[in-house]
Amino acid sequence: MEKPNTPLQNAVALAYNASQAAPQVVAKGRGLVAEAIIARARESGVYVHESKELVSLLMQVELDQQIPPALYRTVAELLAWLYRIENMQLAEPVMYDTGLNNYSNDSPGESDPTR
Repeated sequence: MEKPNTPLQNAVALAYNASQAAPQVVAKGRGLVAEAIIARARESGVYVHESKELVSLLMQVELDQQIPPALYRTVAELLAWLYRIENMQLAEPVMYDTGLNNYSNDSPGESDPTR
């Protein structure tokens, strides 16, 4: 049973391809829906980035809408990070741990901020 003061988790999924002007929000939700979004991403080998601040801002974007220009730089940096990770490790998904410079491969205690 969930603790009464525990805030519900939020999740937002973005999609982007070169023909688009900007990434768009393709899924978002809180609580059980957020957990399902995260689980489906992990099952599909999609990288997951944890940032409460960024998710909070993206939750304000309507479904199937592009992200606002104010978030271009932040999301571009995230996409560049994902591109580097995908090119470094094609076999095993890498999850972004909390904090701006901590990266892990889902194994507790292993982090390498130099990636």
